[in-house]
Amino acid sequence: MTGALLELVQSAAPRYRTATEYVEATLREAILSGTIAPGTPLRQEELAATFKVSRMPIREALRQLEAQALVDFEPHRGAVVVQITLLDAMDNYAIRAALEPQALRLSIPHLTEEDFDLAEDLLVEIDQETDPGRMGELNRRFHMTLYSQAGLPRLIALTEQHLATADRYLRFHLAAVGDMGQDEHREMLAACRARDEARAIDTLARHHGRASDSMEAFFRSRGGGKAEGRP
Repeated sequence: MTGALLELVQSAAPRYRTATEYVEATLREAILSGTIAPGTPLRQEELAATFKVSRMPIREALRQLEAQALVDFEPHRGAVVVQITLLDAMDNYAIRAALEPQALRLSIPHLTEEDFDLAEDLLVEIDQETDPGRMGELNRRFHMTLYSQAGLPRLIALTEQHLATADRYLRFHLAAVGDMGQDEHREMLAACRARDEARAIDTLARHHGRASDSMEAFFRSRGGGKAEGRP
């Protein structure tokens, strides 16, 4: 394990209630930041020694990371950090473009002032944040706040799953787009406050489209293949 990962491990320990949360969150941050490069094997024995925990929370954390599409389990290699490709990114955007407008449409009539205030607070936090991993978390919370009143638990869960998966592309998104689309976020929030369903969904579609187009151009400028290391 790298020195940068050891620093993350040492600084993260006090923040989590369980060993599994500690391992999962720290590895997730390391993968999303590029501290652990795509293709790196994650050996349970080494991780247990690094985190000073047993192998059980390591196994549980790796399975959680697999569910987030950050880790694959390969024959004869075990857990490996996923390679990020243009196809993966476009697949994720296509799924989100199908799910999120429906969740937003169903949620808008039932959103409360508390929901709007929380969404506004999250936008302020995004403006002030510089860490990509934290920005991804805040972005996900903002979107899910606006989708939270859709009333269909499986739709909400599936939408959040694919938003979480999108975090793996965030550092490439920031390199491609240069921002988190805060103008579109604020326009979408204003439309939701006004109960203007058509405007909100149109803004969300533009938000997805701009990000998808920029990401595709970014990957193709790098040869169109797998994204490796830092942009």
